[in-house]
Amino acid sequence: MPSPKAKNAGRSGGSPVLGGLAKPLNRSSPPQHLQRQGSDPTTARLRASESPTRRRGSNSSTGSASGQGPSEEDGIRLNPSLIRVSLSSLLAIDLWLSKRLGVCACEDSSCGSVRPLMKLLEVSGHGIPWLVGAAYCLYKSDSAAGQEVMLNLLMGLLLDLILVGFVKAVVRRRRPAHNQMDMFATFSVDRYSFPSGHATRAAMCGRFLLAHLVLAPPLRVLVVLWVGLVGLSRVLLGRHNVTDVLFGFWMGYCQYNLVEMMWLSPQTLQGLLGQLA
Repeated sequence: MPSPKAKNAGRSGGSPVLGGLAKPLNRSSPPQHLQRQGSDPTTARLRASESPTRRRGSNSSTGSASGQGPSEEDGIRLNPSLIRVSLSSLLAIDLWLSKRLGVCACEDSSCGSVRPLMKLLEVSGHGIPWLVGAAYCLYKSDSAAGQEVMLNLLMGLLLDLILVGFVKAVVRRRRPAHNQMDMFATFSVDRYSFPSGHATRAAMCGRFLLAHLVLAPPLRVLVVLWVGLVGLSRVLLGRHNVTDVLFGFWMGYCQYNLVEMMWLSPQTLQGLLGQLA
């Protein structure tokens, strides 16, 4: 027949050893009010939402939902640097190519013997011979059509001088270092290089002659060839960089469009002079 101690041990959990450990384990458990707080599902959710990992996740999701702000800032920082690097690279290529092509910059250059011919092309594209020639043809012309053509050519040449001088004064790009300042009839603004006034004048006059003069096909080819050789001579003589000549061609091409838009007939000119008088 079992003893009362054995019965009590059976009721408490089986063995006397386990029964003796039950009280210390019960003492180490947290208080009941903390157990109630931990078991509360609302409190658990609030604590989980306040955790650093959850906050970081919510910040990243907010940034991605707002339209990828960091990537746009990176793009804003990247675009000016890309433009700056591209312009610097183009400028370096322009300077390098212009120096390599300046083979007639001086008598000691590799093609210095061709320098007199290049200087003859330089004079042929200068503004003074063109202004004097257009004014003389306007004075000697007997027909109204001829006077009209020469009048507008003279107006285009004056427009070219004004626009090229203005751009040169604004940009103020120095001429190449290997250039010799022995140019024909220079002015104060001619110490600047951008754009090439010879290139603008050649392009505008070439378009003008092809559009308003009746020329045989060989002469038309010679006009186009003259325009290209004038621009090439500016680089070979070391007067300009390549970009100066290319921009000058484009500018002269556009100047002809302005001349066409501002075209003056002798009757219109007489009317304007009569109003001024």
